[in-house]
Amino acid sequence: MADLWGGRFENGTDKGAFEFNASIRFDKRLYKEDIEGSLAHVGMLKKTGIIEDSDAEKIIEGLKSIYQDIESGNLIIDDSHEDIHSFVEAELIKRVGDPGKKLHTGRSRNDQVALDMKLYAREAVREIDRNILELQKVLFELMEANLGTYMPGFTHLQKAQPVTLAHHLGAYFEMLMRDRGRLRDLKSRMDSCPLGSGALAGTTFALDRQMTARDLHFTLGPTRNSMDSVSDRDYLLELMGALSIIMMHLSRFSEEIIIWNSNEYGFVDIDDGFSTGSSIMPQKKNPDIAELVRGKTGRVYGDLISLLTTMKGIPLAYDKDMQEDKEAAFDAIDTVSDCLKLFAGMMSTIRFNKAVMERSARRGFTNATDAADYLVEKGVPFRDAHRIIGSLVLKCEKEGKTLDELGLDEWRKESDRFESDIYDAISMEACVERRQTIGAPGMKPMREVMEYYRKYLKEPA
Repeated sequence: MADLWGGRFENGTDKGAFEFNASIRFDKRLYKEDIEGSLAHVGMLKKTGIIEDSDAEKIIEGLKSIYQDIESGNLIIDDSHEDIHSFVEAELIKRVGDPGKKLHTGRSRNDQVALDMKLYAREAVREIDRNILELQKVLFELMEANLGTYMPGFTHLQKAQPVTLAHHLGAYFEMLMRDRGRLRDLKSRMDSCPLGSGALAGTTFALDRQMTARDLHFTLGPTRNSMDSVSDRDYLLELMGALSIIMMHLSRFSEEIIIWNSNEYGFVDIDDGFSTGSSIMPQKKNPDIAELVRGKTGRVYGDLISLLTTMKGIPLAYDKDMQEDKEAAFDAIDTVSDCLKLFAGMMSTIRFNKAVMERSARRGFTNATDAADYLVEKGVPFRDAHRIIGSLVLKCEKEGKTLDELGLDEWRKESDRFESDIYDAISMEACVERRQTIGAPGMKPMREVMEYYRKYLKEPA
C-alpha cells in the first residue's frame, strides 16, 4: 500500500484496518478490465507525447505479459495488495522497472475503477442477454411442439378458460423479450467512458479522452462531468434493477413449474438431472432447481437494495462507501447468469403430460364462458346466460360431472335455446379456436406470433 500512496504517512496501516479496507479479495476478477483500460490509457499517453515511446512500449509489453500469465495460471493474484489496481501496477513495476511508474500519469484509481466496472458491466449485459436468448430458443421449440396442447388457464389460481401450452409459454417469452429490451436500453446509458476524469476534477495533462473512449469502444465518447464520472453508479443500479425483474420472471415461472410438478397437478415431469431426492423418503423427487431459482430471487433483490442504500447518502464525488458496489453487483450478475442457464437446461428436458393437462381443463369448467357465449349467440342476454351456466356448473359440482357430461335434456331444463351443437361449442378445441383476436390462443393468431418470434430470434444480439 505504501508504495502507492504512503508519502504523507509516518506510520503503517493497522493490519485489521488494511484487511477491512482492501478489496482485492473480490475485485481481482476485474484484472482483464483493469489491464484493458491501462493499455488504452498508455497508448493515449504515448500518442499525445505525455510519456516517451520507449517507456510506453515497455509498459504495454509488461501489461500484456501480466495478462497472459494470469490467464495461464502462472501468476496468482494474492491478497497482499489493497486492490487489483495496485496489484497490476506493482507487478508491472517489478517487470519493467521505472517506466512502469509512469502508467498512472493523468489517472486516479477513482476513474480507473469507474472504467473497470463499466467494462465489466458492459460484458455482463452481453452475457446475460445471450443467456436469455438461449432460454427463449428453448421456449420457442416447446411452443412449436405444443400449439395444440390444451390446458387450463388460471386467474386467482382458479381454473378460468382453456388455453394452449404454447400460449402459456408465450407469456414468458414476452417477459424475456422485455428483459432483453431493458438490457439494451441501459447499455445505451452506460456507453460513455469515465477514464481521464481523474480523482474528481480532471487532470492538468493534455489527455486525448476521445481517443481513449474510441479505443475502448464507448460509442458516446468520454463522460461530460468529471465529478459525476467517478461517483456514478446508476448504470449498476439499472443493471441490478433489470436483473431483479429477470429473476422475478424466472421466479413466477418456477412457481408454476413447482405447482405443475406436484402430485395434485401432474402436468410435468422434471428430468432427473434437475431434481433431487429425499434422505429419508425414498419416493420423493423434488423440483430443487426451480425452488432455488425462486429462492435466489430474494438474494438478487437484496443486492439491489444494498447498493441503493449505500448510494443514497453519498456526497460528491468519490467516497470509499462505493467500494461496496462490487460484491453486490458481482453476486447479482453471477446469480442471474447461473439461474438462466440452469432454467434453460431444466426446460429443455422437461416432459409435459398433455393428456393430464387437457383433462384438467375439461374438469375445471374452463368451457363455462363459451357455454354462456353460445346462449348469447342464440339471443339470450349475457347476464341471463351467465346465470344459467352458473346454475349448470353448480349442478355438475354436486353430481361430480363436467359440462360435456350433461345430457341434452339437462341442458334444456335450464334453457330451450340449447341444441345438440352445444357439445361442439364447448369442446376444448372449439373454446380455443374461436379465440382469433391478436394475442389470443387460437391457432391462426398463434402461428402469426410464432412467425414474429422466429424472426426475432434471428435478429443480431
